[in-house]
Amino acid sequence: MKFGGSVLDSPQRIKKIVEIVKSFRINKNTPEIICVISAMYGVTDKIIALSDSLVKSDKRAIKKFIDEMTLVHIELVEGAITNPKLRQQAKNAVLEVMSEFQAVLEGLVLIAEVTPRSLDHILSFGERLMAPIVSYSLKDQDLNSDYFTGKQIGIVTDSNFGEASPLMDTTKFRVNARLVPILQKNIIPVVTGYIAADQHDHVTTLGRSGSDYTATIIAFCINADVVYLWSDVDGLMTADPSIVNGAQVLSEISYNEAAEMVLFGAKYIHPRALEPVMDSNIPIIIRNALNLINPGTTITPVLKVSTNIVKSIISIRNTALIDVGGGGMVGAPGTAASIFQTLAKNKVNIMMISQGPSESSISMILKQDDLGKAITSLELKLLGRVIKHLNVLENVSIVTVVGSGMRGIKGIAGRIFTSIAKNDINVIMIAQGSSELNLAFVVNDDDCEKAVRTLHHEFGLDKVQ
Repeated sequence: MKFGGSVLDSPQRIKKIVEIVKSFRINKNTPEIICVISAMYGVTDKIIALSDSLVKSDKRAIKKFIDEMTLVHIELVEGAITNPKLRQQAKNAVLEVMSEFQAVLEGLVLIAEVTPRSLDHILSFGERLMAPIVSYSLKDQDLNSDYFTGKQIGIVTDSNFGEASPLMDTTKFRVNARLVPILQKNIIPVVTGYIAADQHDHVTTLGRSGSDYTATIIAFCINADVVYLWSDVDGLMTADPSIVNGAQVLSEISYNEAAEMVLFGAKYIHPRALEPVMDSNIPIIIRNALNLINPGTTITPVLKVSTNIVKSIISIRNTALIDVGGGGMVGAPGTAASIFQTLAKNKVNIMMISQGPSESSISMILKQDDLGKAITSLELKLLGRVIKHLNVLENVSIVTVVGSGMRGIKGIAGRIFTSIAKNDINVIMIAQGSSELNLAFVVNDDDCEKAVRTLHHEFGLDKVQ
């Protein structure tokens, strides 16, 4: 069971997740439960903001930060734990972590430098502060528990700090060796999400929302029955509810459909969290810890073709389009490779690509924030040689239609673009994968919400149950 930061930000919510764990332990006769926890909501962002102050040698920012973090976490302890002895032990554990945290920050501010490796180290403290609070809260309700970091239970990654990838064979061996004996002693381990270590024992992190990834990595390692991702949302939805009033929770979707949704911008699950469990056929259930009446979304290995051709309409905003071309690109092997290698070297991620049969141009969608370095790198390296022109269109959005029911069904594209045209929305670029599980197109950002609402209505997703 993974618990997100949004359900860990008050004593009442911590008590709520303890109730959930206790109910599974007693009512559902589930003796072996592993809890994976995130940092308190907003803490990771505050640590990232603090790193800027460290680079500027701002020592006062450290004291302010430490005082604030100590206060909020101690308040959680005092409100969530009633047993005086356990409450004091939890306080001591939090203060010990804070003391180490302060020492690390004071060292970094002296050298006025935060490397990717040291940033991962300080980011790990958010989860490390929360783990003892949850563990002692479980003890407060007579549930035997202990807390560990992802590093301590054996998650081993490469050294790509900030976005580390697990070394799964090594990790499986170590996690099994360390976790199984703990479970056999009837202990509920509370494990920090997001945190691991490389082969040199340096702390690494798995990318934002990495606690989901931690949960599925552990599930794969011990061959768990199911993974629960608990947060403050009811599940994956037919559309962003802030755009579509009638957006519905999807009761069941496949791994492949969920992967498409997540990769195209659906929130509430780490983009790589599905990878560890897909081969093991372990289901994932996304549920709202604050709304237990809703059964949430179950992600299963089975690709069910339901009466609903389309499952969800997803949008990605704050993107831009670059179109590069020239007659010299036609029939010239390696042109595309040169373009993508140039962008990759400058850490520009391409989200969507389109190239016509003439080969005279390539259109690419990327994040708006990456546009400046993308243009600069292409101009310096390729413009006037490999490519002859470079055109840019800012403020565009990707709209993606996702659903297993689209596979092999004639007329879906026609239906999509007819409804879009009727609502006076101009399509700038189109792409569809060979899986036929999605069809994506690009529109001006001003038309994005109208396009999502149009398609949501066109495919009757406001009636999905």
